[in-house]
Amino acid sequence: MKARWPVPAGLHLASDRLPVEGDLPSFGGATGWLNSPPLTPASLRGQVVLVSFWTYTCINWIRQLSYLRAWAGTYGGQGLTVIGVHTPEFGFEHDAGNVRRAVADMRVDYPVALDSDYAVWGAFCNHYWPALYFADAQGRVRHHYFGEGEYQQSEMVIQQLLAEAGSGGAGPDMAAVDATGIEAAADWATLRSPENYTGWERTENFASAGSLVPGKRLHLRLTATSRHRDRRRGQAATPPRRQQFSRAGPAATEADGGPSPRSVASMNTVPPGNVNGPLVIHWP
Repeated sequence: MKARWPVPAGLHLASDRLPVEGDLPSFGGATGWLNSPPLTPASLRGQVVLVSFWTYTCINWIRQLSYLRAWAGTYGGQGLTVIGVHTPEFGFEHDAGNVRRAVADMRVDYPVALDSDYAVWGAFCNHYWPALYFADAQGRVRHHYFGEGEYQQSEMVIQQLLAEAGSGGAGPDMAAVDATGIEAAADWATLRSPENYTGWERTENFASAGSLVPGKRLHLRLTATSRHRDRRRGQAATPPRRQQFSRAGPAATEADGGPSPRSVASMNTVPPGNVNGPLVIHWP
């Protein structure tokens, strides 16, 4: 598939003009909205818009969340609207009730479009979790970024677009970010354990004796030298498959709605800028 968006031109200083990448696509395919009535490109004219594609078990997005929350709080009164587009990866993430609970538990207080049919994902020709798209007050996409990291650059883009829109309150200072707990950045210098799926359909590289059995609780151990071969840049969304998770306590089965945000732990060793791959479920 041909990429819709050109490769970003790099760090833009205040004296540089961001290119126009295209018009802000429609959110009309959303299956529902949280924290807001439905929004459209027309209703957002006059606002700088930051669109964040996410799914609530994506550790790469979780580590981006504290920045999204800080930007929404810092620049919301100066003309910025942050919109989260929740496009599910797993079957349980299609459930609006699960997403609603995740939004409350994870303190996502900006508007969220539910994209369970992948319509908004398709309108943007998006292929990544997480992905950021920056639109100016005239409804034109001016920048995009895929994956974690480059938070200073992203905030500078926000500031520049607000300045172009005539906002006088967006100065050069960065917003205060409280990235703690699971939202804290990975310690890339010392992490050695790879990440993996614990689901019996998609897992690999476990050193535990025996094999995974659907519905049976197992104690699993990752080897220090194992690798996750499925992770790659540009991983496209695929329709979620059932039975993604081996039993890891009652809260982690798909029949019970899958793992909650609190049961997701990171074992990620991929440098910033890479996109969503596996998750690891934590259980007592």
